[in-house]
Amino acid sequence: MRGPVVVIGAGQAGMQICDSLRKGGYAGPLVLIGEESSLPYQRPPLSKKFLTGTVDADRLLFRPADFYVKNDVDLRLGQRVCAIDRQQRTLTLDDGGTLTYSKLALATGSRVRTLSCPGADLDGVYYIRTLDDGKSLCERLTHAERIVVIGGGFIGLEVAAIARELDKSVVVIEATDRLMARAIPPILSDFYASLHRERGVGLFLGQGVKEIRRDGDMLSLETDAGTVEHADTIVVGIGIVPNVEIAEHSGLACRNGIIVDARSVTDDPDIVAAGDCTMHYNGFLAREIRLESVQNAVDQAKVAAASLCGQDKTYAVVPWFWSDQYDVKLQMAGIGQPHEEYVVRGTIGPDGFSIFYFNEGALLGADSVNRPADHMACRKLLAKGIAIGPEQVGDPAFDLKQAAQA
Repeated sequence: MRGPVVVIGAGQAGMQICDSLRKGGYAGPLVLIGEESSLPYQRPPLSKKFLTGTVDADRLLFRPADFYVKNDVDLRLGQRVCAIDRQQRTLTLDDGGTLTYSKLALATGSRVRTLSCPGADLDGVYYIRTLDDGKSLCERLTHAERIVVIGGGFIGLEVAAIARELDKSVVVIEATDRLMARAIPPILSDFYASLHRERGVGLFLGQGVKEIRRDGDMLSLETDAGTVEHADTIVVGIGIVPNVEIAEHSGLACRNGIIVDARSVTDDPDIVAAGDCTMHYNGFLAREIRLESVQNAVDQAKVAAASLCGQDKTYAVVPWFWSDQYDVKLQMAGIGQPHEEYVVRGTIGPDGFSIFYFNEGALLGADSVNRPADHMACRKLLAKGIAIGPEQVGDPAFDLKQAAQA
């Protein structure tokens, strides 16, 4: 062996690869490289309860510091890999040093998509992706009074919900004509629009940001529709961009992500990749897709670790996601968009309901609001390939849980 297994990226996928390698019996040298200076941590809470100041940063850690010592993981924080030489199997680090690898795992994750309008870099404009971002925004929210959130996706709406719970004035600006348009259907977008308006959030849909200006102690935001909003704090949540540059520059195939097969292997047999940064073949969906979720990062990383160990394991897992906004939990199983038909189970409202999606009578997935039993039943139905039709789902007397246990 010419060198260790090196994992680039200390997020959810990178951490899982290391954990799975050790649990899978790999006892050789293992290096985990992360650009941030903090121990590897969970990102989802950063746009949720962490912003209230009631969740300590230590509670976000995947593992305490002694985990890396006990498992002989050479954890290198605050370092960035600048280049990969696949022929020599070496990495160039930002401090000028080099590192040799025998096998390489790319878990480079993603970064926030930034605003391109004038004034986007003014003080008071925040993004939320890293722990430092979360800390800065949390501190800001203790003094902020008027907040404008740019982006009506999961991150933006989660931040808006937290800000309202902190009794801040909140406005959401969304470029499309409905909330979370990329992930959910109009009927569910309407529910969430009503939910946020009832909680006091102002919504401006179908409006992009034209300019942000400094106006004394405040910021002034103008949309392309002429709407002007004043705020002391602006939070931007307009999506993420996969970090593929280092892979592209090394000659690996990329297309809206690092391309990997069902075994999480790139077109270089000595390099695997997992998480937000990958465009992967998903055996459950039977197509290529890039997923941005904890579930995908964890499950795909387990497959990547197996491939590093020479095991023939493929990725065919039911995707699932979640979002917490106020006291409403959205849980999503499968990929329901696009669909030909949907069935609502229950009554649309905060007390709980689910929307099941079908194509040609076949179940694609479901979005469940405050109905965790429906969510778990759908995941099991999809994973087992149990056929269930719109008529059954639409019958309130039909036992979903029992059907999923078949």
